[in-house]
Amino acid sequence: MLQDIIGSKTGLFADGVQTVLRGHENRSRRVVLLKGNLVQNSRSDSAGINARVNNHGTFGFASIAEYTPEAAEKVIRAATENAIALGKHSGRNLPLPVSAGTGTVPLNAKIVDAEQKELIEMCKTVDGYIEKKYPDLTSRTVVYYEDSQDRIVYTSDAYNGHLVTPRCYVFVMMSAETKDGVPVELFKAFGGFGSFYDHFSDPEKLYPGIDELYKKLMDKKEGVYAEAGYKTVVLGSMMGGMLAHEAVGHTVEADLVRGGSVAGPNLNKRVASDLVTMVDFAHTYNGTPAALPVFLDDEGTRAEDVVLIRDGILTGYMNDRESAAEYGMTPAGNARGWTFTDEPIIRMRNTCILPGKNTVEELIASVDDGYYLIDSGNGQADLTGEFMFGVTCGYEIKNGKLGKALLDTTVTGIAFEMLKTVDMVSDKVEWSSSGFCGKKQPMAVGMGGPHMRCKITIGGR
Repeated sequence: MLQDIIGSKTGLFADGVQTVLRGHENRSRRVVLLKGNLVQNSRSDSAGINARVNNHGTFGFASIAEYTPEAAEKVIRAATENAIALGKHSGRNLPLPVSAGTGTVPLNAKIVDAEQKELIEMCKTVDGYIEKKYPDLTSRTVVYYEDSQDRIVYTSDAYNGHLVTPRCYVFVMMSAETKDGVPVELFKAFGGFGSFYDHFSDPEKLYPGIDELYKKLMDKKEGVYAEAGYKTVVLGSMMGGMLAHEAVGHTVEADLVRGGSVAGPNLNKRVASDLVTMVDFAHTYNGTPAALPVFLDDEGTRAEDVVLIRDGILTGYMNDRESAAEYGMTPAGNARGWTFTDEPIIRMRNTCILPGKNTVEELIASVDDGYYLIDSGNGQADLTGEFMFGVTCGYEIKNGKLGKALLDTTVTGIAFEMLKTVDMVSDKVEWSSSGFCGKKQPMAVGMGGPHMRCKITIGGR
């Protein structure tokens, strides 16, 4: 019905302007068990239609929380009026960005709704396993979370299409105490792109990962503080993925380049060792679906991969149609909004450093005195590329072998300087897709990478 509604109103698109009409539905569900007690059981849905009009370089936007022909007509007229009104004050009179092509992108997935009671029963099964097998934990939490975007896009001069992005996860959090009474905790996310039945029809498949999480927690319970300083480390895939997204990815988003990021003066210059190639993948990685596939963005641009760093040289930015024209690049489908009330802005999709030739075991064996840093619970970076990430799981490396686990610590540095120290890269990539990027509005993103040996500043106690 929505497709019929939106398609019937494209006759209102005016000549000489660019118009995108988007129907957009978001859904999220959450179940939380704390020590076996159900403390949250929620679902939220939002849906509406929006229009975005570019009139001689000035954008007008309007949205409404309705799915009717009248609503579609109303937002087109309002967005057009907004563009004209804003244009009177902007003084802009720019040519419209050239379209990267026209056509139709077909529906890529479907949302399959499980009943809420199935989600609760699955969480209870997982929690029961943990309670029975690991009674020495001070606390345990099992969370089921899912969200989805269902978008229908019609444009005046680009691609039309229907894109669905469902994802779902189970988060398991465990807590214990050291012999000195210091609390320690770890968590692990299970799941990915798809619906409940794609990942959680059989809860027993989660048990090996839960057992591994418990072992790491017991190691951490006996852990030590890292020795502060500039150290040789092996960054695990999740740490590398966090670095790729937060410390590098945001600096090469063209709107932030325009705002003064470090990537601006470094285009076509060396920013990493020649072992580092970094790509923002659209929908396919190595012949298989990417962590969170994106086939079409909210400007009607068909999604393509963007090579950001090639053999250590910064080669490109992520763009929307306007910035691509400004920087002489080709738009590749990076403009997205999170809900129907959000204008599209430049966002990452599946950002990853490509694998190398070494095994993880070879990377660890090559370090005489350093650290193996596996997981990060949080992090921040700015437009200079300076970053600080928390390390929640890691180990000492002594004479090429893993030693004691680490208690929580931090790492810091400047991304383009740290990446120049990368001298070994593992041959496998791991992906994570359970988080959100918080740039102005939330966005589901995938990030990943191989293990890397490099030098980094690590904190102590």
